[in-house]
Amino acid sequence: MFEQFKGRDYIDTRDWTKEDLQAVIDFAGALKKQRKKNIPHKLLLNKTIFLLFFDLSTRTRNSFEAGITQLGGHAHFIDARTSQIAHGESPKDTGIILSIYGEGIAIRHDLVPGEGNKYIREVAQWADVPVINMQCDIDHPCQTIADLMTIQEKFAIKDLKGLKIAVSWAYTPTYAKPLSVPQGLIALMPRFGMDLVLAHPQEYELMDDVVKYAKNESKKNGTKFEIVHSMKEAFEGADVVYPKSWGIKSLFGKPEEALKIAGKYKNWICDDKKMKLTKSTSIYMHCLPADRGGEVTDSVIDGPHSVVYDEAENRLHTCKAIMAMTM
Repeated sequence: MFEQFKGRDYIDTRDWTKEDLQAVIDFAGALKKQRKKNIPHKLLLNKTIFLLFFDLSTRTRNSFEAGITQLGGHAHFIDARTSQIAHGESPKDTGIILSIYGEGIAIRHDLVPGEGNKYIREVAQWADVPVINMQCDIDHPCQTIADLMTIQEKFAIKDLKGLKIAVSWAYTPTYAKPLSVPQGLIALMPRFGMDLVLAHPQEYELMDDVVKYAKNESKKNGTKFEIVHSMKEAFEGADVVYPKSWGIKSLFGKPEEALKIAGKYKNWICDDKKMKLTKSTSIYMHCLPADRGGEVTDSVIDGPHSVVYDEAENRLHTCKAIMAMTM
């Protein structure tokens, strides 16, 4: 059924065509219906995927572990800090050996700009099985494909032409979060027809090549792409809002300095007042966990515009689709 996808890596949504990505969403929708009806779908019977984490996780780890189990296979969790990777084992050796032991490798390596995507691609170069990016410094392709699926479901359309999404930085008091979610969103959503406004304080610029790609895709697809420095301006007339914190590119090794700068922008919070600037039918999205009281108020994340739990559920179905199609 999906022979053209067998053995393919899923590292960046930019590596896959729009048609390929829609095929993932459509298949995820079919798997979702089967799960709702309790229809078994053991498509990866007795197959093993290795889940290699350089960072903490809740939704990503569990969507993959539950997903492979529901597909009839098994996941091995590997904490990079307690493996030989911590002693310097090379991506080459890791890729070759895990390929011998199983049928898939998934990696999360997202906290250091310039490292994660490079590492994942080096493992993939040597692996004989598909390598899936569970989040790197550049993209979070498993999250954004689930986001896209959720938007298509909520607006009951596949072609999102004419819808406006506001991707905005938001304040957090905790730690400098990766750039990959907003970067993944701006790279993906214009390809499916969405007008996109990216909002952030001056210090919080995203990677230049990703912004350039997003602008080019917007032109190619006849959509709008705009960068502003006001959350309120971005929210005006939006159909979808995605306020999410991320760090400063040059300060990932200086967390105290980064948090001090973030403290200047505590008013960058998604609250009821800002939601009133959006359309009455708008939806609030977040990859979770959201910093309640920092990025968003309880009244918004628990309110009628919020679709965060539907979004989180779709992480399961899209992860299953990606594994079943590539493994």
